[in-house]
Amino acid sequence: MLSSPTHHYFDASQARLSYFEWGVADAPPILMAHATGFHGRVWDKTIAAIPDAYRIIAVELRGHGRSQYTKPIDTWQSIATDLGELVQSLSLCGAIGVGHSMGAHCITQLAHDLPDVFCRLVLVDPVISPPTTYEFDRHAEFSGPHDHPIAARRSKFESWRAMQDHFRDRHPYSLWQPSVLEDYCRYGLRPCASGNGYELACAPIVEASVYYVQRHGNIHHLLPNITIPVTVLRAQTRTADEWKMMNFTKSPTWEALADQFPNGRDVYLPKLTHFIPMQDPNLVARFIVDAHAQLSPAET
Repeated sequence: MLSSPTHHYFDASQARLSYFEWGVADAPPILMAHATGFHGRVWDKTIAAIPDAYRIIAVELRGHGRSQYTKPIDTWQSIATDLGELVQSLSLCGAIGVGHSMGAHCITQLAHDLPDVFCRLVLVDPVISPPTTYEFDRHAEFSGPHDHPIAARRSKFESWRAMQDHFRDRHPYSLWQPSVLEDYCRYGLRPCASGNGYELACAPIVEASVYYVQRHGNIHHLLPNITIPVTVLRAQTRTADEWKMMNFTKSPTWEALADQFPNGRDVYLPKLTHFIPMQDPNLVARFIVDAHAQLSPAET
């Protein structure tokens, strides 16, 4: 098992990125990018299942975790640009790129923009939806991120344990492995500026801004140019009506996504929700370290 991580900061042109690093500098690298509203330490249980023969870098995206920004999130491309500046500063080459949800979208963008960075990708339920879904704005009713319902989510707690108690029995958090929920809460808070209690490290308005600009995230035209092996882990498929609503359990991934890559592979996981790494971190770790991993009969 890998030891505790070291914590670093990198000053990108529009953000100060926080990232955590496990392993030694000369080991084969793995770059991990989390989902909207999460942070770098939500990968801890997945990383615990990865052999210690790797160098693992779990980045916290702009406005998430301990990362800061000098410019708000106005496009998903800007988040990928931050990542690109980080990997270039680290001279990453031939890494395994791992992303969940919006993080997987950004990893895909980065694989196109900087083709030497990755040797293969593991995209965990990426938010790369059917091309037709980009033809309508599912957030058109809102005048801006402040109007989005996510902006009003509860953000303050007395402690990380209080946050854990708040979410433990709520769907879909109730489906997560308890230890992953603990990491989500333990590392997902920061002291309130007032000095009383704690608040979400990813402010609700930041999370809302990510969803609000999602309509600009169509990268389908880039996929045929990404020739490295790509594994898409995909949760339960949405119905036609569910594509027009925010559903945090069903998959936001186009069923035919893997076919758009020259060397793509689709792994369908209908027993899991969109939160695949939170429900089964060992499964995700298996597909990260083994390019030819297969599902067991119990997982299909």
